[in-house]
Amino acid sequence: MTDSADIRFLLTIQQNGTLIGAARKLGLTPSAVSQRLQQLEKKLGSRLIDRTARKLMFTEEGKLLCLRGAELIQQLDALLEDLRIQHGGLVGTLKVNAPFGFGRRYLAPVIADFQQENPDVDVALTLSDRPLTEADDRFDIVVHIGELRMSNLVGHTIAPNGRFVCASPAFVKRFGQPETPDDLARLPCIVLRENNEDVTSWHFSKGKTSRSVRVTSKLSCNDGDVIRRWACEGRGIILRSEWDVADDLRQGTLVRLLPTWKAPDANVVALTHNRSGLPRRTRDFMQYMQQRFRPLPPWRA
Repeated sequence: MTDSADIRFLLTIQQNGTLIGAARKLGLTPSAVSQRLQQLEKKLGSRLIDRTARKLMFTEEGKLLCLRGAELIQQLDALLEDLRIQHGGLVGTLKVNAPFGFGRRYLAPVIADFQQENPDVDVALTLSDRPLTEADDRFDIVVHIGELRMSNLVGHTIAPNGRFVCASPAFVKRFGQPETPDDLARLPCIVLRENNEDVTSWHFSKGKTSRSVRVTSKLSCNDGDVIRRWACEGRGIILRSEWDVADDLRQGTLVRLLPTWKAPDANVVALTHNRSGLPRRTRDFMQYMQQRFRPLPPWRA
């Protein structure tokens, strides 16, 4: 019968992809890692990994042990954490991944305050333009904005967020107001590249009527702040999250176009690998985020 140390060892190999990477992570030599793997396979009476010169291939038994073992390890860690919490506050490391702009403007202050209130928790925030493609076991929480397509992650609602078509007053004066989404196809647009999405296909609805339009974009960027600034400078039309353009709309540096047409909402959600068995620090941080964005998020205040 294997124990938790063996499962953690196998998960380390899986996460690093190579015996050399696992050895570096564990502070061992590659030969020591290989020997320990052989001993584990002998103890279980099953081959867990097929080793070739180029890569490691987990067998069905190895995949099953990693899958079920990861769940057991998470539950064990949560149990041990709850026991430690009986004698004090939250402990451990919380790893969070989030989009660049939202992470900088809204999430970073929340994380700093949470850590200050829970000094025994180490919080590691990673900002990325592709948080979903990096949503592996390296992160406890992935903050995502928008539709959640094919994913095995579990979503927890944090805050509502719409999406608006916007341009500068100078742009509108030059090109005029579009009357329907179809008009956008003939106007200069600016798009945000993120999560490998089809960013030039924009969708709208009004009552029971739906429209999809393929926009033309001469400017694009993977940073939402950049495309917002370009729009404020009159360089094109953007389709952006409410949280990002709310201040500009209030100040008049951007105006909303097609207000009677609704783009799909892009609500803010926190993604975790499991719905139950989460460590206490993870559960508490999600509740902390929800409280900070209620009853209204700051972009609707």
